Amino acid sequence: MKNTQTAKSTGRSYTFLALIVSLIAFIATLVLGLLKVLNAAGLFELAQPDEINRWLLISVGLIVIGLAVYAILEPDRIGRFLTRRQTRYGSNLFVTVIAFLGILVFGNWIAYDNPIPVADLTADKENTLAPEFAEALKNLPGKITAIAFFNSQSSRESAETLLNNIKANSDGQFEYRFEDPDLNPLLARESGITGNGKVLLTMDDRKEIAAFASEEEILKAIIRLTNPNARAVYFLTGHGEAGLDQGEASFAIAKQTLESKNYTVGSLNLLAEGKVPEDALAVIIAGPLKPLTSNEVDLLKAYVDQGGSLVVMQDPSQFTDFGDEADPLSDYLANDWGMTLDRDVILDTSNSLGLLYAVSAIPNAQHPITRDINSENLLIIMPQARSITLPTQPEGVTVSSLIQTTPPLSNSVYSWGEMDYSLSAEGTQVQYDEGVDILGPLNMAVAGENGTTKGRVVLMGNSLFAAGQNFNQYGNGNFFINSVDWAAEQEDLIQFTPRSTTERTFAPPSNVAGVMIFLGSICILPGLILVAGVATWWARRRQG
Repeated sequence: MKNTQTAKSTGRSYTFLALIVSLIAFIATLVLGLLKVLNAAGLFELAQPDEINRWLLISVGLIVIGLAVYAILEPDRIGRFLTRRQTRYGSNLFVTVIAFLGILVFGNWIAYDNPIPVADLTADKENTLAPEFAEALKNLPGKITAIAFFNSQSSRESAETLLNNIKANSDGQFEYRFEDPDLNPLLARESGITGNGKVLLTMDDRKEIAAFASEEEILKAIIRLTNPNARAVYFLTGHGEAGLDQGEASFAIAKQTLESKNYTVGSLNLLAEGKVPEDALAVIIAGPLKPLTSNEVDLLKAYVDQGGSLVVMQDPSQFTDFGDEADPLSDYLANDWGMTLDRDVILDTSNSLGLLYAVSAIPNAQHPITRDINSENLLIIMPQARSITLPTQPEGVTVSSLIQTTPPLSNSVYSWGEMDYSLSAEGTQVQYDEGVDILGPLNMAVAGENGTTKGRVVLMGNSLFAAGQNFNQYGNGNFFINSVDWAAEQEDLIQFTPRSTTERTFAPPSNVAGVMIFLGSICILPGLILVAGVATWWARRRQG
């Protein structure tokens, strides 16, 4: 008898332990499930989602094992519990609720994983793709996979709505996912992503990048992806420019990023070759230490006059070997484009990096080069830069300032172009000299287009910002790549149908209408409900 009681006591200890394990596993399942829901909603980023899935399966398994152990050790209790009337009713309700939730979850999962076009009931057809987009999706030669790079601080809602709409209209030819470039910087770097909010599109071994998640930008990327053409850009050499190979001050990262966007990047020695290659969409002049010759500038001028493009990154003469030599390239930019390279060094007190670091203020929100940089509030920092002035614009040429230094505030001077700066001045106290130095805000970079020849020029007063690891700092790489894109790409690849927006205004009601709305919503409707309730109560009371 005593042994029987001891065995029962031991069995109950095990059953209690099994219930405790099931309870802990149930709590863990709820927590892990909540994390997955938050991750799916974009409110929380899981560092290791596969690990979470593994632990979720383990916790569910422990719940089942714990309950099974309890049922085996306490069959009498389970039998009595199942035969109770309340249990039968409760079990019926439980099964109904589980079935309803299962159908709801399964149906939503099927709908999310296999979206289909639905009726667009909005007045402006905001959820209907443009005709050009729908036509491009019908003619896709293969499946496209999109990766949208959004960090945890950025809203994904509009991008996910657009990408899901594209998927629903692609007949299974478009898939997408989101990645956080901060959590997966290696993938972002290998994909050629230099900023936040960009979308990488891949098809077979080709890829293109949409600058931001808009219908027009993604359609342009799809058109480029499905119509691959050779896109070649050349870095000018022969004047002491930094190389394209690996090195601390080289343009290797810039080259790798351009190649990841399907550019063919080559070197061009005009002194040796005597001409600009016919396939060149842009020539990049990146920090020459010696001035270009007149013959080279004539070749570049002829190239631009035929619709070519230049991306010029010219450092202050104090940090080069120019000395007092003539600079035909600067003369060409001033005479033909109205862009004057000042013989100064930008000194900037608005940052803690040092005077020689010129920091951009608010980038031009209207120009394609700096539009997304402005929206993302990215800085461009140029160490050892010179300023650019725009005294006049030649006929037929449109020039825009892209980035400037911080303007003065009250009596405080934040930036200026130091005209008397020399290398021996480093470490000494320098200050703004009114009437001698150039007061900020100063142009750090400008862009121009000739309406007649369609030639384009981007001029920057610095090259170090895109060299070595500086390329990955702040918005530097983004600015360089956008500049090359603008100079080299065929932007009019498609004519996108603009959407018309219906203007809606709220007309306040008249005094009489306002009184009627107040009486109807505050007095009449609640009064009718109250009267109906009192009448029902009185009728039931009379009936006993």
